Amino acid sequence: MYEKYYNFSGIPFLLTPDTRFFFGSTGHSRAIAHLVYGLAQEEGFIVITGEVGAGKTTLVEQIWSQLDRNTYVMARVVTTQVSGDDLLRLVMANFGLGETPGTDKATLLRRFEHMVRDQRHLGRRCLLVVDEVQNLSLAALEELRMLSNITVDGHASVQTILLGQPQFRPILASRDVEQLRQRVLASYHLGPLSAAETRGYVEHRLKTVGWRDDPHWEDAAFSAVFEQTNGIPRRINTLCSRVLLYGSLEEAHAVTADMVTATAAELNLGVALVPDLPAQQQDSALARIAALEQSAERQERMVRRVLDLLTARAEGSS
Repeated sequence: MYEKYYNFSGIPFLLTPDTRFFFGSTGHSRAIAHLVYGLAQEEGFIVITGEVGAGKTTLVEQIWSQLDRNTYVMARVVTTQVSGDDLLRLVMANFGLGETPGTDKATLLRRFEHMVRDQRHLGRRCLLVVDEVQNLSLAALEELRMLSNITVDGHASVQTILLGQPQFRPILASRDVEQLRQRVLASYHLGPLSAAETRGYVEHRLKTVGWRDDPHWEDAAFSAVFEQTNGIPRRINTLCSRVLLYGSLEEAHAVTADMVTATAAELNLGVALVPDLPAQQQDSALARIAALEQSAERQERMVRRVLDLLTARAEGSS
């Protein structure tokens, strides 16, 4: 809705990765450089870690958009806690290999080897991306290492990108996965955006959909976005999308720090009043209840405004 009010060509703060909105911050550019270097080695593992919402998946989408599809075939696995055998089946399924239930592991591996051999003869390299790798068991990590051992005509047949949260780094450093660690050719930890990069990120996404300073963002509003999100891209997207929705419903053509702060409070506010709390904490809880009531009134106004807009649009089309 707000994109129509502000005459945008699309929604600037979608949560799903979109290469149109890729923003080359210092950290993201360095991560891309590590990916490019690792892929040039044509073997082993590339590891990218970062906080939830830091943009790891967006990096892979960006690099994939630049790769020659005649040279690479890619499969992506988003893991939960799966066993080694289950991971093998997930990998095969995402490379397009179906299987008969109950097929033994040796047969699965032979089918996988035949697939990568066929791809190599067609001049293609198999690229496997495993997301949320911190959730994998040691057995599953060992399965990935074993897949990396498969060779065709003396060349590694599968190269793997591991994406994970920061807790994967101590796992990777442990003795239990030493053999996998020895096959890591490039590793990078993706940190948050700086305050200046946060502003650049917001402006970049807005300009991508045709923003022409409507709404006008005050300098303090950009600072407030950074303070409320700590420079994590996904949090920035969530907050800015809600800010623009509020601005459109209130028919505002300027985004202020107060708007950003109030919207962030709505997104994060939670109240749990306990009768036995000390007086100071009780006062704090009561203050939060008052803030919640104000937020509810504000959201009610927004809902009424949405209904008015929908009614006006329906009457205009009739």
